[in-house]
Amino acid sequence: MNTFEASKIAALYRFARIEAPDSLRTTLEHQLRELGVHGILLVAAEGINGTLAGPAQAIDDMVALLRTIPGCEDLEPKYSYADKQPFRRLRVRLKQEIVTLGAGEVDPNAAVGRYVAPDDWNDLIADPDVVLIDTRNDYEVAVGTFEGAIDPATRSFGEFPEWWAQNAEKFEGKKIAMFCTGGIRCEKSTSWLIGQGVEQVYHLQGGILKYLEEVPEENSTWNGECFVFDERVSVGHGLERGPYVLCAGCRRPVAPEDMDRPGYEHGVSCHQCIDERTDGDRARFRERQRQIDLAAARGEAHLAGQKPQD
Repeated sequence: MNTFEASKIAALYRFARIEAPDSLRTTLEHQLRELGVHGILLVAAEGINGTLAGPAQAIDDMVALLRTIPGCEDLEPKYSYADKQPFRRLRVRLKQEIVTLGAGEVDPNAAVGRYVAPDDWNDLIADPDVVLIDTRNDYEVAVGTFEGAIDPATRSFGEFPEWWAQNAEKFEGKKIAMFCTGGIRCEKSTSWLIGQGVEQVYHLQGGILKYLEEVPEENSTWNGECFVFDERVSVGHGLERGPYVLCAGCRRPVAPEDMDRPGYEHGVSCHQCIDERTDGDRARFRERQRQIDLAAARGEAHLAGQKPQD
């Protein structure tokens, strides 16, 4: 029986030059299965990226294993904890990019923006010569963001280069400060901006999660919650789990008050996607939820509950 138990969660990434990513993917999948961790790990020629969870000792052993990869010796995961295993299975995937910008040759191993520690972030973004840009997807921004941040309203990270091309003239001569959930999208996007000739580019070291962990709420300029790509859905200051749930129909976050809106049905749809799906889609989702509920009643995990990562 596959029962749930308390889990340590490690969100991690590292840009590093991987010589044989396909071979590494195969090796890591075997080793991580032996450790008994669940979640997803992406492997590419530019590095690794993933969120994995399991018993504390298994996660510690996993991190030690990943640090043996050349270039990943100083890997620093962001840890959190959950009352139960937030993932249903392990997936180790080979990718062209560990975070997809789709803008051709971008090498964060060669150059990225200047790191700004969470304790120094407020001072930087208070500078009137600084333009603050949220690099995350529109549904993430809707859950929470920094005061005064520009929302590019992108549906995926791959839309950022086009948005920048349409707006770059507005920011000429300005310092550019960027942030994302854990830092990976900013490393990629600041590297790309440097390649576009932008000279003063900064990004929040450790991302929003590190800021919410280290900066006291009374000193914070963060408003709302931070969307995360696991079954916690959102976290707040101190990385406390937030009130959002995930719509099973469209994978967007749903606030508690939105559960009373027309269109919300647990496991099926929400107000954001009710007009995007067919009756056939909703019938399939209802059956999927029924199977998940039956499995949960037996104390088992159901693979249909596994949520894809962005």
